[in-house]
Amino acid sequence: MFRLQGSKTLAVDLTGDAVKAKNGSMVAYDGRMAFKKMSGGGEGLRGMVTRRLTGEQMEMMEVKGQGTCYFADRASEINLVSLHGETLYVEASNLLATDAGLRTGTSFTGLRGGASGNGLFTTTVEGTGQAAIMSDGSAVVLRVTPQYPLNVDPGAYIAHQGRLQQHFQSGVNFRTLMGEGSGESFQIRFEGDGLVYVQPSERNTVGGDV
Repeated sequence: MFRLQGSKTLAVDLTGDAVKAKNGSMVAYDGRMAFKKMSGGGEGLRGMVTRRLTGEQMEMMEVKGQGTCYFADRASEINLVSLHGETLYVEASNLLATDAGLRTGTSFTGLRGGASGNGLFTTTVEGTGQAAIMSDGSAVVLRVTPQYPLNVDPGAYIAHQGRLQQHFQSGVNFRTLMGEGSGESFQIRFEGDGLVYVQPSERNTVGGDV
């Protein structure tokens, strides 16, 4: 259903089913399609309450019909993620599209969720199906094992999946280790078993100059 046209355009083939995508990300389509605007934070009453509490600003649309839709956003690189009854945690600004059958919501993650300046929450995608996530440059997928934990600059973090725990190391980042940082900052430490998606550029964070 999901396939890449190059590295920056997502093609989704529909045969009467639906796809959820970032609002305004469709660049072309063929066939017959119907469009419906949605909101981030999850569906139903729980999603509405979550959006009020978290200030979640992710806006999604549902596309349903017969044909092919093409999605892209600011020439970002796209990665396809397959879920098999598990949960993907992703920064809202990095989520491009999901299968309609996947459930979206928000999860409290502590200070890490402030990496993109969106507060203390991150977007969750749950179920079985495909999701498309975006990165500024080609993303790197890093494996975390119990023997090899991973430290990540929060400005470069995109998403993670698997049985992972997150911890903070405040007052230190990669630049302060080299004597070039200033102000309060932090790293994210992942422990357990799973995958972490990192982009080769850094967004502004609430943790300082990272």
